[in-house]
Amino acid sequence: MPLRDIDRKLLDRCLEKEPGAWNDFVDRYVGLIYHVIHHVAHARSLPISSVDVEDVAAEVLLKIVDDDYALLRKFKRMSSLATYLTVVTRRVAMKKMIRRQRAAELGHSVAHRAGVTEEGTDEAEAIATAEEVEKMLEALPEREAEVVRMYHLKFLNYRQIGKRLGISENSVGPILANARKRLRHAAEQRSA
Repeated sequence: MPLRDIDRKLLDRCLEKEPGAWNDFVDRYVGLIYHVIHHVAHARSLPISSVDVEDVAAEVLLKIVDDDYALLRKFKRMSSLATYLTVVTRRVAMKKMIRRQRAAELGHSVAHRAGVTEEGTDEAEAIATAEEVEKMLEALPEREAEVVRMYHLKFLNYRQIGKRLGISENSVGPILANARKRLRHAAEQRSA
């Protein structure tokens, strides 16, 4: 679908920083952005709250205005603006949801959300949590600890981890599963 004239004018107004252009842009496309975020969450079978949707939408809009509208400047105008924004929103939403999912797998998401919602959260608590995670990882064999760090903390995928460690992509999953099993067992022993 080609770029519509109304979108071409809106793009030009935003790039020329006309007063009110950004508000018009947001009014026109915020519904699409919300729809794509909900679709991504549904496709990944992840529950998403209205606060999470707002958070992801804000990140998408910030990404668009970052670096003097760099994303809009890169748009080649060979398709509709809605199609382009759908792709941008999907990428941002996927990254954000994958990070949340991985954090939840390690059990940090509840602690993080509690810290974010409390006024005046103590930084020492966050540092202590990070130190505790590092101690837990030290208890793992070196290779397992490195795979956990790469996957859960650096957000690399199996292919990237395999490449960096010089192992097959198919062996990353079992290493990660063993590491999780050891971490769960260690956590159960500590709480008992």
